[in-house]
Amino acid sequence: MNSDLIRKAMLDGIELRTQCSESMTEPLLQAARTIVECLQGGGKVLACGNGGSAADAQHFAAELVNRFEMNRRGLAAVALTHDASVITSIANDFSFDQIFSRQVEALGRPGDLLLAISTSGASPNVIAAVDRAGEIGMSVIALTGKNGGELGHNGNISVHLNINHVSTPRIQEMHITCLHILCSLVDDEMFGGAT
Repeated sequence: MNSDLIRKAMLDGIELRTQCSESMTEPLLQAARTIVECLQGGGKVLACGNGGSAADAQHFAAELVNRFEMNRRGLAAVALTHDASVITSIANDFSFDQIFSRQVEALGRPGDLLLAISTSGASPNVIAAVDRAGEIGMSVIALTGKNGGELGHNGNISVHLNINHVSTPRIQEMHITCLHILCSLVDDEMFGGAT
């Protein structure tokens, strides 16, 4: 076993977190404000992504619906990644590229928000969901990596949270950190002082 791999992963993660602590403050505040406006206006958050990003979408929805660090009322959030029957029927009858956009079409309303997660910024099904959300009049927060890819330059995005790094594992580690920070900011703004 190579212990240098452990040290490098830890140090690379520390370096990236230090960079993000400076570059991500304003985008995270803006994203949290957008989520709060959606929820206070009676809207809901829809979240999507593939692979590890699918897990992040489900994780974020769970933190909103149940609780994060404080006991408070549940917040309206749905991960578009968890219903195998819906996903496989759309993929079979239409295409895998439409598995999220069809759900956005069915569930999304003006005033709702889509959280679109793609480490590469190049996921066709996530981009299609963002396009559909824009047509509906939903706000969109994109969480990307590397240079943001096509998703990061999509005109339907309200807030872009980009982790500009080459390593997918390091990007994913920062994605979950950003999502946890968003949970804290939303709880503080909407329920500050509750336990």
